[in-house]
This record gives sequence, C-alpha cells and structure tokens, in this order.
Amino acid sequence: MAAPDREGDTSVVTRTRTEKKLERPKLYRVLLHNDDYTTREFVVWILEVVFHRSEVESVQIMLHVHNNGVGVAGVYPFDVAQAKVEKVLELAEQNEYPLLSTLEPE
Repeated sequence: MAAPDREGDTSVVTRTRTEKKLERPKLYRVLLHNDDYTTREFVVWILEVVFHRSEVESVQIMLHVHNNGVGVAGVYPFDVAQAKVEKVLELAEQNEYPLLSTLEPE
C-alpha cells in the first residue's frame, strides 16, 4: 500500500505477477544394444552398478536386450542420461567389451 501523497490521495499500487511454470525436463531413454561378444554377466553388472538395478531387474533387462537386440536401461533427464551412457562405454572399454549404449528422447 502506498503512503498518502501530498494531496491526501491514498491509492494502492498493484503489480501484475506473472507466474513462472517450471517445465519438467525432457526425458531420455538410455539403451543397451546386444552384441555377440559382451557377456551376459557383464551386462547384469553394468545394470546393477551404473543404473542401480536389483539383480532380478538386471537379469530381466539383460534377457530383453539379448532376445530383442536392444533394451531400456533407464529413463533420465538429458545430463544424467548422457553421463550414464558415457560411464557404460568407459566401463565396457576398460573391460574390452564392445557393449554399445545410446540415448534417445522419450
């Protein structure tokens, strides 16, 4: 509320508030691709270590990847998804596996 001016006017000053709506970040699927060389045990280990999946979930995802050629390891905002893809590729290279991980928009 504004203070009275010199002539006794006691007007109220109002401001228009624009509400900023926060948008949910776009999500990306992290995919694992099947190959003929990476062991099933390594894929399960990747799912447990990088994606924090339980052993049961990891085995289910690994079997899906094995049977279908590709599977979703997780869904994350872009920065997290990109970091997980890079971590999978780094671990695969360190262990001399050609495991491919990519991301795609959900």
